Amino acid sequence: MIVDVFRAFTTAAFCIGAGAREIVLVRDHEQALAMKRADPTLFLTGEIEGRPIPGFDIGNSPSAIERLDLSGRRVVQRTSSGTQGVVAASGAEAIVLGSFVIAAATVRYLRERASDVTVVAMGQNAVEDADEDLLCARYLASALADERPSMPLVTLLADRDGEAWPDWFPRRDAELALEVDRFAFALPVYREDGLLIARPDYG
Repeated sequence: MIVDVFRAFTTAAFCIGAGAREIVLVRDHEQALAMKRADPTLFLTGEIEGRPIPGFDIGNSPSAIERLDLSGRRVVQRTSSGTQGVVAASGAEAIVLGSFVIAAATVRYLRERASDVTVVAMGQNAVEDADEDLLCARYLASALADERPSMPLVTLLADRDGEAWPDWFPRRDAELALEVDRFAFALPVYREDGLLIARPDYG
């Protein structure tokens, strides 16, 4: 399981919540743009160093997606951490996306299908630890072990409130990312035609 709370797999879940049928996870933004040139109906979301990518429909922002209607749309996502982790783990037996907004459904999905789970907290650009990813990874691991998980989530916002929230990462994104179990689906990743595709599983 690859965990990215701020914000890749929160954004992916919000896309599905807005009606998208699937998320294609890619390493390179040029690949995403080429896919859109071939199929203009695609919806591109993502960032480079946190900032929206020119030519993409939207950045990596759940608050920008929460009121959209993406019914039936195919989404392509490129981020600096989460999607990179999925691509790097493409040789794993199975991959599931992890974030707080789909926590219970993800635990349910894994309990039904996996006897051994590795939880990877992506962190900042897949290099530095990030508190939100570590907390989510511990929360999910505790739930999988039938332990009572702790969630000191309020500190994740309080600790950042001394900083300015940039336009490309509004505080609302963080608030939405910490809404535990907002959605009732897991996001397993499938390999099809050389692509890595996340689709919702409602159990």
